Amino acid sequence: MKPLLYLSVLLGLGTTSIISHLTAANSAQPPAAPRSEAFRVVGTEPFWGMSVSKSGIVYSTTDSKPRSFPYSAPMSAQGRPADLVRVYRLQSKPNTNNLLVIKKVAACSDSMSDKQYPYSATLILDNVVREGCAERR
Repeated sequence: MKPLLYLSVLLGLGTTSIISHLTAANSAQPPAAPRSEAFRVVGTEPFWGMSVSKSGIVYSTTDSKPRSFPYSAPMSAQGRPADLVRVYRLQSKPNTNNLLVIKKVAACSDSMSDKQYPYSATLILDNVVREGCAERR
């Protein structure tokens, strides 16, 4: 008698229920890793934008030159899928808490067009909070 069949008879369980339980347990996979860490972030009033990639993070506005920050791996919300919330620390001057938070949402509108984005963005830079939308690049 096969071990699995013998175990199911011994325990009084049907072979089908044990096999389906083992199959379900073995098919459970961890959440898929995000496809890419590249994002395009846009905000309005005033107009601003960011480019996030592993080569760096660049902040730009219509009235000043772009500011570059080194890429740092994002933090995610504890116990949540990695694609739900990303928090990037924007390292510049010592003792600054500049952050970019990208959060998956049902839809985000930039308020200037009809385009819907799958992520919202909150930027805290130089003690100013800006809100916008984001999409993968």
